[in-house]
Amino acid sequence: MTTFYTQNDVKSFVQTLKLKNKTIGFVPTMGALHEGHLSLVKNAMTDNDIVFVSIFVNPTQFDNSSDLEKYPRTLDADVDLLKTVGENIYVYAPNVQDIYKKEVKAENFSYDGLEFEMEGKFRTGHFDGVGTIVKRLFEIVTPNNAYFGEKDFQQLMIIKKLVSKYHIPVNVVGSEIYREASGLAMSSRNQRLSDEARKESAFIYQTLLKAKEKFGTKSATKVKEWVQEQFEKHPLLTLEYVEIANSKNLKTVKRKSKNETYRIFIAAFIENIRLIDNIALN
Repeated sequence: MTTFYTQNDVKSFVQTLKLKNKTIGFVPTMGALHEGHLSLVKNAMTDNDIVFVSIFVNPTQFDNSSDLEKYPRTLDADVDLLKTVGENIYVYAPNVQDIYKKEVKAENFSYDGLEFEMEGKFRTGHFDGVGTIVKRLFEIVTPNNAYFGEKDFQQLMIIKKLVSKYHIPVNVVGSEIYREASGLAMSSRNQRLSDEARKESAFIYQTLLKAKEKFGTKSATKVKEWVQEQFEKHPLLTLEYVEIANSKNLKTVKRKSKNETYRIFIAAFIENIRLIDNIALN
């Protein structure tokens, strides 16, 4: 397995692939890889001749400097894990200077309002950072297809909007959330959880499933109120938000319509670690 550390080396290699008419799948990550990441890589391997995995902890999408500092960095272990998946996988592991050159600063993007919903209300500038790094990685790797998990469903929608608005020739593919046996959505942040916290965090998914049942007969407002009540009773988990939104535009649902699809989103803290999850409601 080859690991590239500079964008110039990646561009040179990609150029040779393009001359051979090879299709490129791309999985952008911040490292600390787990089975959820590997499921994206496997999807990319099925659809493409070559797969690139980027491993880069992007500073411009963190609104909390402490979270950035604590984010796990495990490049050697990540490469070893990717080796277990198969051949034709290449890693791009740049440093900050290679990506941002002299100024570590996010560009400003408009996503037609998607950026102001849910995560956008709690993480100032987050989606400008996401757009900046994804756009630059797309320009460096120039993949045919790029793969993202639905755990970050809002991010997936943002990236699809980015590609559409800025005419980036990449097909963005969303993949189902990969879960631990308990139902907890797999995340690199799970590595920081104690055994007790990891066990208790399954409560998030359990609550989402019960909320889905209630959504069949109750209003969106009533379901959200019920979720809030459940978290108030939990001694370890602190709810940051629960939102029921239209799957297409992420607008908060006020009244259900038979012709629309909806998702429920939760962000919560346990041991000062932020976890997010969501499921489709219909």
